[in-house]
Amino acid sequence: MRRQVLLFFSVLRLSSVLGQVSYSIPEEMAKGSLVGNIVQDLGLGVKRFQTGNARIHTGDSTEYIQLNKEKGLLVIKEKIDREALCGQKTPCALHFQIALENPIEIFQVTLEITDINDNAPVFEKEERRFEISESAVIGSKFMLEKAMDPDIGLNGLQSYTLKPNDHFVLKLHSQSDGGKKVEMILQKPLDREQQEFASLLLTAVDGGEPQRSGTMQIHITVLDANDNAPVFTQNIYKASVKENAVTGTIITKVSASDVDKGSNGEVSYVIGNSMRAFQNYFKSLKTAT
Repeated sequence: MRRQVLLFFSVLRLSSVLGQVSYSIPEEMAKGSLVGNIVQDLGLGVKRFQTGNARIHTGDSTEYIQLNKEKGLLVIKEKIDREALCGQKTPCALHFQIALENPIEIFQVTLEITDINDNAPVFEKEERRFEISESAVIGSKFMLEKAMDPDIGLNGLQSYTLKPNDHFVLKLHSQSDGGKKVEMILQKPLDREQQEFASLLLTAVDGGEPQRSGTMQIHITVLDANDNAPVFTQNIYKASVKENAVTGTIITKVSASDVDKGSNGEVSYVIGNSMRAFQNYFKSLKTAT
């Protein structure tokens, strides 16, 4: 009896070392798709599978893979989503065993699941809003949310584009988790008086085939800076007044405007020092327009 037990473990150990086979398939293969001819690849016959009551052993792998004992084939039982199974881990593989009886033989099987470009980059938010002063200096940086793509390698996120990009350029920073952080950098001064609002489209692109992308709208409000002086409608105003004109007589009207906004655009008037000798005779009066 002791010899039989020792012989059993000897065969078990020998089989598990010598009987190994590996397959590689893309994720998302349809139910019933062929993984491999396990009988042929192990150098066995279909009859051995049938008389040996061949079956799959181990863990959760059985919910994805099925053994056709009549033909000695491994087939897909359920679609495999690599991202759900392994996330960003690579390589992504299932490990299971094929067991036979009379005599007992166990064969190790490794099934690598390769990535396909079945996911597009996605931004957490559909839009982002910035308020930027027109006095912002060249080189000012504005951090943007990065897009997420669960695919890996070339199928994962590769680059960003920003359109139109008359005033801004993008700079990417690689991160330890494989992601890419993106900054928007001011390369041309803003001018609120020329354009107060701007809408840009940030696009994240992967490197798969076919290529996939995701977008986020960026809305920019340019805040006013006091960068404009009031301008008169004329360079010179000429007027005349009679020497016996009564107090309160309107001599002339002048008008100036400022293209800045809010308090930066409010205009007030004073009589300059060049009129010092006549300051007691004249005063400015602002009227409603």
